[in-house]
Amino acid sequence: EKSDTYIVFGEAKIEDLSAQAQASAAQQFTQGAAGGAALEAPKEKAKIEEVEDEGEVDESGVEPKDIELVTSQTSCSRSKAVAALKANNNDIVEAIMQLSSS
Repeated sequence: EKSDTYIVFGEAKIEDLSAQAQASAAQQFTQGAAGGAALEAPKEKAKIEEVEDEGEVDESGVEPKDIELVTSQTSCSRSKAVAALKANNNDIVEAIMQLSSS
């Protein structure tokens, strides 16, 4: 009869990847807000509003599933979602946060 025995020095933790992703997104958001991202936000919002008036939007470089996710989470138009994703380097979390704060 064999049994596995482990000796752990320090604190044993279970790695939770979803919690780590949320924590890093929150950290990036707080660093961006403190670093002057708030000053850039009005410019980005203006760009988003301009794109909406143009009608058809260039979706090159943006994943369709990312656009669908942003539009479903923020209830905004497809063109606004594309503009927000492009303004935030295809970062879904940042795009959603930008659109939901406007």
